[in-house]
Amino acid sequence: MTDPNSLDTLLAGPPFLGYAYSYPHKSAYRRLSPPAALEALWSEEPEASETALYLHIPFCEMRCGFCNLFTTPNPPEETEPRYLDALDRQARVAPQRRISRVAFGGGTPTFLSLAGLERVLSLAAHFAPLPEVPFSVETSPRTATPEKLALLRDFGVDRVSIGIQSFVEAEVQASGRAQKPEWVKAALENIRKSGFPTLNIDLIYGLPGQTEASWQHSLTEALHWQPEEIYLYPLYVRPLTGLDGKAQTSPDALLLYRQARERLLSAGYEQVSLRFFRRIGAASHPSSDAIGGSLIGLGCGARSYTQSLHYSSEFAVGRAGIRSILAGYLERTEAAFALADYGVWLSDEEQWRRHVVYGLLQQAEGVDARVLEKLPQLTELIERSLAVCENGALRLTPSGWERADVLGPWLTSAAMRAQMETFSLR
Repeated sequence: MTDPNSLDTLLAGPPFLGYAYSYPHKSAYRRLSPPAALEALWSEEPEASETALYLHIPFCEMRCGFCNLFTTPNPPEETEPRYLDALDRQARVAPQRRISRVAFGGGTPTFLSLAGLERVLSLAAHFAPLPEVPFSVETSPRTATPEKLALLRDFGVDRVSIGIQSFVEAEVQASGRAQKPEWVKAALENIRKSGFPTLNIDLIYGLPGQTEASWQHSLTEALHWQPEEIYLYPLYVRPLTGLDGKAQTSPDALLLYRQARERLLSAGYEQVSLRFFRRIGAASHPSSDAIGGSLIGLGCGARSYTQSLHYSSEFAVGRAGIRSILAGYLERTEAAFALADYGVWLSDEEQWRRHVVYGLLQQAEGVDARVLEKLPQLTELIERSLAVCENGALRLTPSGWERADVLGPWLTSAAMRAQMETFSLR
């Protein structure tokens, strides 16, 4: 019988299976019994390890057809203050650590009112010495207003990431996204005028109706703004999203990726990972790199990482599931927030495997070649010219980058894979 998780089987399938942005995937999380007290849990975390702070706002002005993030569009007006009250309660019992970097995502953080945005930024300033640490915030074309961008700069935000996806109106409409070209232009003008040192633009290839010519047009428009970073994502059609059953990843996606890679490299960018390209000479922003230390996540949908435990609120993609989880978050007390009751424990082996997955799939320099001794299956990558071992490091080749989405599932342990397969998505 053919092993569905063998490298041969996975390489024979579609090149873009899913975005391996975490290990283990959140579908491996379960109800913890007994819950873990945060104070005791974090007291065991080495103080010397870097700790990042992540703040999550699960609100957007629209729910894009490809989106499977934990967010809900246009919540009732009274939800914002209730959510920020709950965020304050969670923050009061969160661990106090030396924060090395801050990220503010969602959803769309700039969907908040100006007062609400300032309230969350002030909360971040309570945890981290702003503006001394790197601070990244996500925004959208409709919400990147001069007033909100000025507020972000006042609090020391030095990186803004904006999801454009496509500069062709028909393509974004086909993906279930309401977006006008004039909104995009105004947002990018506002961001550049505000003086953020790092601008990242997200683009998607393989969208419904997209052609080689229209893809090149989007690349040209993105390069016009000389962003310090560009992230390229294939169209992932995930369960319970707006495009589920209505679209599929384009069979030309790999060709479009190769064209974009060649275009960006010739335009003065370097490839950092499958999706991430950085303009040569631009400063490296820590929020763009793989998470190597611990993470304190605040907000409904945010994950927190210690060495031994990853925890969060529950996970859902469908609207009803998200609303139910959000409603529970709004009612949580400080005592409840002081406990981690949903997550996954990581053995020493899983902690090490997480390091390999992040390093190999998300860092151009790769990982220490000694990982071959602990995980001999990695030699298969070298045999297939998907990786090379040079100067004491194992790193992916251009062909390996192309199949990074396949390598994520391949490197997942059998135990975590079994846990993920029994997850019931809602």
